[in-house]
Amino acid sequence: MTADSRQTGRGVRIAIIDSGVHAEHPHVNGVAGGVAFGADGRVHDDFVDRLGHGTAVTAAIRDLAPAAELFAVKIFDRQLSTRIGPLVAALEWAARNGMHLANLSLGTPRREHETALRAAVDLATAAGALIVAARDDEGVPYLPGSLPGVVPVQVDWTCARHDWRVVSIDGVSVLRASGLPREIPGVPPSRNLHGVSFAVANATGHLARALEGADVRSAAAAFRLLQIGERR
Repeated sequence: MTADSRQTGRGVRIAIIDSGVHAEHPHVNGVAGGVAFGADGRVHDDFVDRLGHGTAVTAAIRDLAPAAELFAVKIFDRQLSTRIGPLVAALEWAARNGMHLANLSLGTPRREHETALRAAVDLATAAGALIVAARDDEGVPYLPGSLPGVVPVQVDWTCARHDWRVVSIDGVSVLRASGLPREIPGVPPSRNLHGVSFAVANATGHLARALEGADVRSAAAAFRLLQIGERR
């Protein structure tokens, strides 16, 4: 399914939980705000991206939902890994600050974190923040993307960037999207960043467009909205 070209994500607030954002990048064109959570649990305002991953994720979302309000929520600094605490704190921040979507182009296969992440997911969804995250990566289940209440995403290499599919796996709706980021002129797709991180970012962009003007507070309601779009 291709998103309605008249929708731009206007009014939809998105927390991009990642390595921060280089807000001046021309593919980002600014953010509405941001915050950072250090590995030690401290909160600060240095959400500048020093790794590039968060900026690429943000650019993909901006390309698909140009009018959405994007917020950088930095949990990675010098490497694309951190403790579970900053991720939980970032989800709690999204819940407290009126986010409609929380993009998690990340995940963990470690089941010992399930209890903490389930509580954070429950808090966010109770506040109306939909978490968009990878269901799995190469068949390995990821948290929190495989938890109930999350919008689970899988990469689909047959999807164009502006397309998406909804499938059912064991009775659970899953959103499939392209694993390619926004194109960089002169750079072949194989040489650019790619993978499930960008399937999640593209899924978030598609959801932001679908949610424009709608009051959607659960993953089930979001999928119903997407499926209405499929039947148009």
